[in-house]
Amino acid sequence: MAQTVRLSRPATLDSLPELIGFILDEARAGGFPPERLSGLELAAEEALVNVASYAYPAGPGMVSVECRSEGGMFRLDIRDQGQPFDPTRAHAPDLSQDVEERGVGGLGVFFIKRFMDQVSYRREDQSNILSLEARLASP
Repeated sequence: MAQTVRLSRPATLDSLPELIGFILDEARAGGFPPERLSGLELAAEEALVNVASYAYPAGPGMVSVECRSEGGMFRLDIRDQGQPFDPTRAHAPDLSQDVEERGVGGLGVFFIKRFMDQVSYRREDQSNILSLEARLASP
């Protein structure tokens, strides 16, 4: 059975470098394909920025990341106790518009879904849990 490793930090933008560094170190140790690391980094950053920016409107809370490599997959769970939010239900952005015409935002979830093989959300014990999974072998 593979071991799950976890790191918890305040859900702030200042915590991002440490959290993302931890995720990338665990991904490398678990055999994540080097050519896909930048996609994992972008997906993790987008998800964590959303937590830091929107999960706790009354002030910073905590966020934890859990990493596990097993069965040919790398799994990243991002957990917070903020406001319920299911990013898998977000509408796809209209990419036919020019950048100047498109509103700010909306691309984060698009990038997460693009770079990960599976994305799921659940609300459990007053926590948001966003699960990002990617195959360890290149397709």
